[in-house]
Amino acid sequence: MEIFDIEEELNKLPKKPGVYIMHDKNEAILYVGKALNLHSRVRQYFRSGHGHNNSPKILKMVSQIAYFEYIITKSEMEALVLECNLIKEHRPKYNTLMTDDKGYPYIKITSNETFPRVMMSHQMGRDKSLYFGPFPDGKAVRDTLLLIKKLFKIRNCNKDLSTEKLAERPCLYYQIGQCTAPCAGYISPEDYRKNIDKAISFLNGNTKEIIASLKNDMKNYAVQMNFEKAAEVRDLIASIESISEKQRVENVNSDDMDIIAHARNEKDAVIAIFFIRDGILIGRENHHMSADPDDTDSDIITEFIKQYYVGIPFIPKKILTVTPINEDQVLKDFLSQRKGQKVQILVPQKGEKKELIKLATDNARLVLDQDIERIKRLEKRTTGACQEIADIIGREHVSRMEAFDISNISGYHSVASMVVFENGKPKRNAYRKFRLRTVEGPDDYASMKEVLSRRYTNDQLGTFPDVIMMDGGKGQVHVAEMIMDSLGLDIPVCGMVKDDNHRTRGLYYKDQEVEFPKGSEAINMITALQDETHRFAITYHKQLRSTEQTHSILDDIEGIGPSRRKALLLHFKDVDAIKNASIEELSQVPGMNKKAAQAVYDFFN
Repeated sequence: MEIFDIEEELNKLPKKPGVYIMHDKNEAILYVGKALNLHSRVRQYFRSGHGHNNSPKILKMVSQIAYFEYIITKSEMEALVLECNLIKEHRPKYNTLMTDDKGYPYIKITSNETFPRVMMSHQMGRDKSLYFGPFPDGKAVRDTLLLIKKLFKIRNCNKDLSTEKLAERPCLYYQIGQCTAPCAGYISPEDYRKNIDKAISFLNGNTKEIIASLKNDMKNYAVQMNFEKAAEVRDLIASIESISEKQRVENVNSDDMDIIAHARNEKDAVIAIFFIRDGILIGRENHHMSADPDDTDSDIITEFIKQYYVGIPFIPKKILTVTPINEDQVLKDFLSQRKGQKVQILVPQKGEKKELIKLATDNARLVLDQDIERIKRLEKRTTGACQEIADIIGREHVSRMEAFDISNISGYHSVASMVVFENGKPKRNAYRKFRLRTVEGPDDYASMKEVLSRRYTNDQLGTFPDVIMMDGGKGQVHVAEMIMDSLGLDIPVCGMVKDDNHRTRGLYYKDQEVEFPKGSEAINMITALQDETHRFAITYHKQLRSTEQTHSILDDIEGIGPSRRKALLLHFKDVDAIKNASIEELSQVPGMNKKAAQAVYDFFN
């Protein structure tokens, strides 16, 4: 990596809200943060005497920063939500990480009910309700819910009014003027729905009239010297303004979208792609493309779409672009066929989607002006290395690679790891750990046979790879090839070969060792893949040894707790006898029913 001139890049920082990402010399993410003003906030890390920068943790982090990047957003609120998603995805070393995964709250309207309710929800359910958010400020959500119920007299109870009998008299909320008492039949569903529609309009950002009225009330309370009431209204106004900074209504059928824009000069183009999932901006990628002066913007975007969506497993329902594309219908048909449902490619002309296109364009321009050389180097080390692998094994395209390793000492301690690289980079949320069920002792071939069979007969473990990488030589490769043949899968298998100094030197493929070309980026990527696979297996192995020195493999069977485990071992004496037992024999063990016996039998067979 060429030297990143931090002082020069600090001067280029925009005075806009956004998210900044700190990297070390190995391109690992050290820290993700948000800022109302990127120019001011990021510069503080490299200036002494700025408060928290004096802490040992921050000083240590700053000493490791090799370069930084950033994503500009429309508001600090949007930056905060994006920051949260990036932290969840990358789990940077110097961020304070949440141990739960609650996320940010939504406002939910149960619009499918006869008399809908308005409430807070910590996740977007797959139902017919309307969801607004997510909102980083939980207090503002609670205050706004309270205000909505007061203004529009929305019911506060959880009664099922479609089945329960009418109440003889309404509750206290009706008495204090905060409910229209649908439980007692005091309002029709049609009139109640009008109040719900007003609440939806309010949550959609139509707050000017309400705020004007509240400000008038606040002034009147102040004139009357009722300062406590005036302060209460003031706080409600602040809550409304806080939550109105970024309003968005989502229902559960809201489409996932990719936003594609670009910036170009005479030789290069940068494509910025923003990922919107369930209405939330969760991240972005930048890609470099060579551009000829004769290429139109449509040519560039069209070629990017064709190349990008061939190699990724997920395709959104909508792709928004900055300009109309060539071969429009052909590409729509191709993407729709890959996804299994209709995919739209649209050029937004106004509104929120037009603003997202502008945001992506602004980010592409920043990257083109400042980071184009780094993007080129990164692509050479990642997607470029993947293409080298494809060329070595005679495949047109390699995007996803899965690598396996076995780690064992004895018995239940036999474990395996599966590490996934996509486009030359680790995809950690796709990593998998395996506890060996059928193999006793250090039999790597039998262990690998079990692991590969389990992985490639389970659709829940994700899309299949373009190539399988084994952390071993001829024997491991032949086992994997045999499994692929038995399953009818055409997935090439390579062995990652090391030299006498345990350094990766080549690939074993189709019964011969293939060396990497001189100056190859692929060798560095395969070395990283091999090291990561070994690290992941060893870490899991150590974790098991340290936490379960007296563990039994029976503990891994659903429905088998300490009592049944003890009963099984007393009855059969050892695990091998349990493995060979029939369902009828297992059912005869005290405390075992047919369901538990079936679970044990299925686990070992």
